[in-house]
Amino acid sequence: MSEPVLELRDLSVGYYRDLNILSDLHITARRGQITTILGANGVGKSTALKAAFGFLAPNKGDVVLNGRSIIDLPPHRKIDVGLAYIPQQPGVFKDMTVEENLELGAWTFRRDRAQIRRKIEANYARFPALRDKRRQATGELSGGQQRMVEIGRTLMSDPKMLLVDEPTAGLSKMLAEEVYEMLTDLRDDGLTILLVDQEIRQALKIADHVYVLELGRNKFEGPARDFTDLEKAFWVA
Repeated sequence: MSEPVLELRDLSVGYYRDLNILSDLHITARRGQITTILGANGVGKSTALKAAFGFLAPNKGDVVLNGRSIIDLPPHRKIDVGLAYIPQQPGVFKDMTVEENLELGAWTFRRDRAQIRRKIEANYARFPALRDKRRQATGELSGGQQRMVEIGRTLMSDPKMLLVDEPTAGLSKMLAEEVYEMLTDLRDDGLTILLVDQEIRQALKIADHVYVLELGRNKFEGPARDFTDLEKAFWVA
């Protein structure tokens, strides 16, 4: 079994100090795997990612990256230690070109033009559809291509661990399949991914390990291959 990259240890989190959405949550994302968090609406899946990235301060517990507690690091410092976050709502700047959006992901090394160029070219190699559209306004792209831009911009900082929240929300089935293929390719390239998703069947197809939450707590956990009977495994959803 591969070693843990990100661990949420006994995490209790809420938007108000005395009202927890998550209680004693434990999640482990292992190196080179896609770990998926599933469950009904409102059980705290997205809250877990926000707490991991520092948008919410846990009331209890710890967030550990590669054996080091990062719970006190602000979000911009978490990027520096290799953790990145892709939110559910698209975050591209639609009036800017594809390449301008990608360049924004290089803010931490913005003075190193050679490195920026290398990273941009790596993204074009990863997402060939973006190369021909590099001078085009991002808002003119399809929803799936905008997701490519967003993922590409995130990869500019060379993260080792990626938090992904509902990556196909609002996309057609065809575009959603493109996004899942992108995530699989990133995993196969060595990136560790913690994924929150409502598309249970698609998420199970690409997941290595699965956590199911109920009422803000761990309900089920195991390898994705153990979750073949959807009606039994997800009766809580």
